[in-house]
Amino acid sequence: MTPAETRVAGSGSRWPQRFADAIRFVVAPVILFISGFSTTDFFLSGVYTWPRSSRVLVLTITVIVLSYEFVYKEQRALHHDSAGAIAARALLYSCVIPYALGAAALVALARM
Repeated sequence: MTPAETRVAGSGSRWPQRFADAIRFVVAPVILFISGFSTTDFFLSGVYTWPRSSRVLVLTITVIVLSYEFVYKEQRALHHDSAGAIAARALLYSCVIPYALGAAALVALARM
């Protein structure tokens, strides 16, 4: 272990845990809600041009990377369960449900 790692490990810093919680409880749900809204808008609009399609493709890839790297893998590292049930539940509550709520919000607005 390097001296810098020793200082961080010995100081009892809660910064990594707070950052992970901020991503899981604030950043990821907001981004996934907006992404669900935007993706549903793309599919319901019927305007499938290359610029819009490429933006939705990049948005989808970004959402997958965010969900896997910053929610699922972080929860797997914090909770060492062999099945990954805790990480999967965190992924469901922080990513899947907000994405579905964003899509449902657009459908509800479209029906008004």
